[in-house]
Amino acid sequence: MAFQKAVKGTALIGGGAIATVFGLSQFSQYRNKHGALAQVQAAEDAPVRKDHLPTREQQIAALQTAGEFDVLVIGGGATGCGCALDAATRGLKTALLERDDFSSGTSSRSTKLIHGGVRYLQKAIMKLDFEQYRMVKEALEERAHLLQSAPHLSAPLPIMLPIYKWWQLPYYWIGIKLYDLVAGSQCLRSSYVLTKSRALELFPMLRRDKLVGAIVYYDGQHNDARMNLAIALTAARYGAATANYAEVRHLLKATDTGSGRQRVCGVRCRDVLTGKEFDVRAKCVINATGPFTDSVRKMDDQEVPNICQPSAGVHIVMPGYYSPDNMGLLDPATSDGRVIFFLPWEKMTIAGTTDSPTDVTSHPIPTEEDINFILSEVRNYLGADVEVRRGDVLAAWSGIRPLVTNPDSKDTQSLSRNHVVTISDSGLITIAGGKWTTYRAMARDTIDAAVREHGLKAGSCKTMGLQLEGAQDWSPTLYIRLVQDYGLESEVAQHLASTYGDKAFEVAKIAQVTGKRWPIVGKRLVSEFPYIEAEVVYAVKEYARTAVDVISRRTRLAFLNVQAADEALPRIVDIMGKELSWCEQKKKEQLEAAKTFLYYEMGYKVKTDQLTDSSEISLVPSDIERYKKRFRMFDKDKKGFITILDVQRVLQSISVQIDENALHEILNEVDLNKNGQVELNEFLQLMSAIQKGRVSGSRLAVLMKSAEENLRRRQAIPVDRSGGGL
Repeated sequence: MAFQKAVKGTALIGGGAIATVFGLSQFSQYRNKHGALAQVQAAEDAPVRKDHLPTREQQIAALQTAGEFDVLVIGGGATGCGCALDAATRGLKTALLERDDFSSGTSSRSTKLIHGGVRYLQKAIMKLDFEQYRMVKEALEERAHLLQSAPHLSAPLPIMLPIYKWWQLPYYWIGIKLYDLVAGSQCLRSSYVLTKSRALELFPMLRRDKLVGAIVYYDGQHNDARMNLAIALTAARYGAATANYAEVRHLLKATDTGSGRQRVCGVRCRDVLTGKEFDVRAKCVINATGPFTDSVRKMDDQEVPNICQPSAGVHIVMPGYYSPDNMGLLDPATSDGRVIFFLPWEKMTIAGTTDSPTDVTSHPIPTEEDINFILSEVRNYLGADVEVRRGDVLAAWSGIRPLVTNPDSKDTQSLSRNHVVTISDSGLITIAGGKWTTYRAMARDTIDAAVREHGLKAGSCKTMGLQLEGAQDWSPTLYIRLVQDYGLESEVAQHLASTYGDKAFEVAKIAQVTGKRWPIVGKRLVSEFPYIEAEVVYAVKEYARTAVDVISRRTRLAFLNVQAADEALPRIVDIMGKELSWCEQKKKEQLEAAKTFLYYEMGYKVKTDQLTDSSEISLVPSDIERYKKRFRMFDKDKKGFITILDVQRVLQSISVQIDENALHEILNEVDLNKNGQVELNEFLQLMSAIQKGRVSGSRLAVLMKSAEENLRRRQAIPVDRSGGGL
């Protein structure tokens, strides 16, 4: 009864607030509806899309031989690729250069949400900030477009906001309903209120005590790195000369005959893979380098002040059982005022993010402090029966947000994600700030500015309604054809369809025969994930040139489980080596580079730091004795350590066979001093860390416990208990 009264009261309170934005929203909808119809028609008038995707070698050759380009974009993130796609579809001769891989920076390290920004709308209303409102409105419009342009890579996601105080119900209900209202006709689905029992039914892991109810609203979710790549590939199919691992060394300038001023007319570029340098000339150069915006601006003018203020955001990935398959969670007010999302993603659970000032770097590293902050906030919302363990963090990463600087701001959390387009005296166009969701609108504004500033002959934007790579012939049931036509596992087929869209058939065609009755084709890279070896071959066609490209951006293995990615690396390097004709030394370098990436940038270091030489052993005497006894079952010779031979001997006695390479990996996880053996002290440190929750999923611990139980069952029954004997 009280719940129903609260809901009714909420409706009355919220009515006035909703009315304040209704007229504005209706006008905006009318304007955008008619504008969108014109833009969809424009998308149909875009140049013809190529069936054949040029190779990277052909793209590099085009950059050197195609003469002057109309537009040259620096930066292969979402915004840079969006600019290249916008320019190419307007018929402009377009080039794009990225010094690393497409989406190697911020664009692959997001929260994976396509959203307008609930907290930005809150700020807009509380501060009567029309600019914030306009940004949210634009983002919600772009959210709808992004979901439609790549439906295989994105989908609506319900997000629950749990309520633990009665007064919060009207407050948050009004805010969420305003969010729906601002979205207007492009609202994904209407938000709704849940009773306590219904909330716990949909999110059983939720903390029960003091729970009043919950509000559920909808936003979008996507595979960010694959979305970025789809934009880049679509631009290439429309004729843009796009190249990853192409570094800009400096800007080229020439004196304008009319004004006598120095104008940017191209760049000096280096092919990172071959070391060859060459010039690429263009009428217009666009700086879309995210956190590195100011470094390119200083190539143009050393005295220019910085306009970007970088902010680091850390995310962690945990096992899928921490959240329902299709329901996210929002903590709108953490202990320090941040917002934390807790979302299902790729059958795992992603949690984040933090928000703190940082230095700009190509290799941001997640810290233990940030990981523990996120875990602490997650514990506040999950039930007491769910033990949130540090050892369950399967991957962690840090991304750098390129926020636009406000000189009067004291911290990055108060900054907006508004984007700005600036034009220097020499004609360099810079697009800075913004957010993933609004990449298309940012690109449109940037190319509009380029056309005006440089007098380029081009029409209006044609990307509204334009479908990205893989979307044209995709359908939700496409995976069934993959199963029926090629004999793929259903899980693998669903993964291929949701990753490559209608291009999934090209991957299936090159999948190897397994030699099994089922599946017929599709050898997995690691058993617990649906990634197959054929994807590595196809990744090379998608411009992957390093092992890191494959584990982090063509597949998302590094973002889902660093240990699984580490195990898959040797096979990935072998396949790439064959495709790219790598020598043994090159393969070794690639393997080491990828391991370094996992160790520092994807959280493997902070994961392994949970078990170190200095780890404290905090076990009660009875546990120490029990674990010593288990250890001695393997250490028959009382050496004080166990080796692979000891483990193999015990496994043979219980008729269990494990590949020797797998055993090496299992022992290496615990072998702290890397001497090829596990000492008693190392084993006790492991068991202590497991008890504390700092380490989970230790294969050696599970193997030794299982072997001990098997040996006990196999012990001979004494004669006096057998009922026989003389």
